[in-house]
Amino acid sequence: MDIAGGGPATPRGVAAASARPGRALVVIALIGALLIAALGAGAASLYREFYSPRAFVLHYLELLQDRRTAEALAVPGVAVDSAELEAAGLPATASEALLRPESIVALTDAAVVDETTEGDLTRVTVSYTAGGYAGRTTFDVRPDIAGGLLPRWRFARSPLAVMELSVEGSMRFAVNGFEVDKRQVSIDGADADPSADLPLLVFSPGLYSVAVDTAISATPGVAVLADAPMAGIPVDVQAEPTTEFIGIVQQRVEEFLSSCAEQKVLQPTGCPFGFTVRNRIDDAPSWSIVEQPQVSVVPDGAGWRIPDAPAVARIEVDIRSIFDGSVRTVEEDVAFTVDGRISVLPDGSASILIGGSAD
Repeated sequence: MDIAGGGPATPRGVAAASARPGRALVVIALIGALLIAALGAGAASLYREFYSPRAFVLHYLELLQDRRTAEALAVPGVAVDSAELEAAGLPATASEALLRPESIVALTDAAVVDETTEGDLTRVTVSYTAGGYAGRTTFDVRPDIAGGLLPRWRFARSPLAVMELSVEGSMRFAVNGFEVDKRQVSIDGADADPSADLPLLVFSPGLYSVAVDTAISATPGVAVLADAPMAGIPVDVQAEPTTEFIGIVQQRVEEFLSSCAEQKVLQPTGCPFGFTVRNRIDDAPSWSIVEQPQVSVVPDGAGWRIPDAPAVARIEVDIRSIFDGSVRTVEEDVAFTVDGRISVLPDGSASILIGGSAD
């Protein structure tokens, strides 16, 4: 139907319909932007949780927490060679004996507390608990040149450290309960110097408790926290003689002196006591130990020492005068001092060298 003075009438709703495509495009654009933002946030979250430097460090700590030491050593930048140790001022001959599950204490509560980036180097600081002790360590991380499409990282400085261990008084010791013999980890093998320091590679971070518990010597242990990558950790352990060991030394000293007393001479050979007369003896003298020494045992370098201990022997002898031929019986107490040195033999037994002198 025509309207006077104009063209054909426009049906109602046509104008409104022509505006809807514009609004639809706005909605689509808004949804697209939201999707892009969500994808970006998801990608950022994915990167942070799985592909970032912090994720790389936390993965290493998770391996230590699970005591998966072989996998921890395989993490890029962890394993070191002698050249790297020397460059860090550490012993190039450090043993790998402690890089095993039996010798580490599991980490717990690991969390990243700080992260800074300077150039291609990222420093990640983490807090954790090791054997009940709280610690904090900073790791240096850089991109791994062997990376592909996904970001890859490696430690710019190995998280391993070197425990420079000195154990006096024993060839054997335990680290976190793992038994070690010096001859097994020393580069000198069976000829290992008992008093020489032992360089041992350890994971950082980690708590290491060194103790001695043998028939001869023992110590309650020394605990150290390795919390710095590629650092030297000096640990000195001085074992103390066990009650059983002191008892055995006491017995050996008494047996030695008793054997000395069996010699029917004025000056028993190799013994710390004797008697001198100006006349002639009429018969062989008789000795007895009337006061045995109460020995003690103290550390002495790689071995042990018996400090001076007083004792008393008694001699009974008939003496004939060279002037008138008369005979008199002399019974006299002879004071003397016992000392000695004790060496620990390769088989774990002890060699006791007893000495002393007359007072």
